[in-house]
Amino acid sequence: MNQTLIVTDSASDVPAELEARYGIRILPFSIIVDGKNYVERQDFTPEQFYQMMLSAHDLPTHAQITPMRFAEVYRQAEEDGYQSLIYIGINSHGSGTFNSARIAIDTYREEHPESQLKIYCVDSLSYTLGYGYMVVEAAKKAEKGTPADEIVQYCEDWAKKSTIYFTPFSLEYVRKSGRVSCAAAFVGGLMGLKPLITWVDGESKTLQKLRGEKAVIPALVQMAVANMVPKTDYCVVSGLRPEVAKQLAAEMEKAVGYPPALMTPASPVIAINAGPDLVAVCIRDRNK
Repeated sequence: MNQTLIVTDSASDVPAELEARYGIRILPFSIIVDGKNYVERQDFTPEQFYQMMLSAHDLPTHAQITPMRFAEVYRQAEEDGYQSLIYIGINSHGSGTFNSARIAIDTYREEHPESQLKIYCVDSLSYTLGYGYMVVEAAKKAEKGTPADEIVQYCEDWAKKSTIYFTPFSLEYVRKSGRVSCAAAFVGGLMGLKPLITWVDGESKTLQKLRGEKAVIPALVQMAVANMVPKTDYCVVSGLRPEVAKQLAAEMEKAVGYPPALMTPASPVIAINAGPDLVAVCIRDRNK
């Protein structure tokens, strides 16, 4: 068996087939819709959740994964015979979940002083396949027997160089979630502007204001190709309109000569903050 267990959270958007293929342990977020609790990846698909969002009275919310839950995962990993565990987590600037994983290490050590399990936490500084890709690659390395510290080095390097460019087609949700100011969202909506957004050191930043939906795909492709390390993998994330993501993937393939390594719908946690109607491309950035 693998000596190293790769753990992540459900905002990484790792496809279920790869989760099963590489034995990745994915901790789901709790999602609250109009006062009712759900569990991501268990109670609905992303596509089903998008429809729930559209009909919800209030903006759905999500709860961070608790230190207690992480401590349980650490205990189970050791009982299962793993020597090392690497948690690759959601951007610590946008969620307290990464801190929960760190706190749980101390709790676990106090309760199990005899433990020999080596536990590592990697802050992705990213969302969705911006770190989901890294999780899958880390799991592949673990399967091959790569030492845990070498996998951590790979992940930390990827986290520093991973970049996501995305556009929400509706500003309603980014306004409610605070991703852009109320005034900017209102003016942008009136003018038909679509923001092209990225994260810099874990914080969101609007790079361009695109006039109309037809400008979105060309702008994303241009931005991705101009900044990605040549001949490296890239990923595409979809929302309510998967056909738009397919168009983005096709245009990216024309530009770089190969298809995306991964394509997936955005998870509920991502949709809550960026809106269900979005499209994104994730790259390895040569400028970082």
